[in-house]
Amino acid sequence: MRVKARLNNLRISPRKVRLVADLIRGLDVADALNQMGTAYKRGSLPMKKLIESAVSNGENNLGIDKNNMYVLGVLVNAGPSLKRWMPRAHGRASQILKRTSQIEVILEERVEGQGRKNQEELEAARKKRMEAKMEREKEIRKEVREKEALAKNKEASANISEKTKEKTAEKSKIREEKKGKGWASRIFRRKSM
Repeated sequence: MRVKARLNNLRISPRKVRLVADLIRGLDVADALNQMGTAYKRGSLPMKKLIESAVSNGENNLGIDKNNMYVLGVLVNAGPSLKRWMPRAHGRASQILKRTSQIEVILEERVEGQGRKNQEELEAARKKRMEAKMEREKEIRKEVREKEALAKNKEASANISEKTKEKTAEKSKIREEKKGKGWASRIFRRKSM
């Protein structure tokens, strides 16, 4: 059974992406992912993500075993080009094409039906994933509520601390007014006697 995944409008030239695509045609999925992990090309990371997407499509939608899949083909086509300009000699301008790529990865089973899950197992796995997702969302909501409660407590304590700061400022002003010059000015004068 075949599994497909597409990536549209990748901002890398199709000519450069085809160099990466040629590396993985006919390889097992694990070998292809390993090849993309070590390839020193800019298109290798998007290609790796696309292969992983196709694998998850096969596992989650069709129940195909990951170890039984291989890369049947990789199609790299030209997408829309962004037109830009570059200044040239004598005040002229010439056009530049910023090319985009459209990639399609096709995976297929090595041995038809080997290790494939049936419909009930797929439904059970989906239900389990949904329950786990709901649990995570509940935990996140609980954490958000706790953070909001802490923020309210901090605001209340901030209001109290502002009031205490105002009171201490008033007390210090009163002390300064009462103080006067003090005894130091009598001892340390500018002019000698």
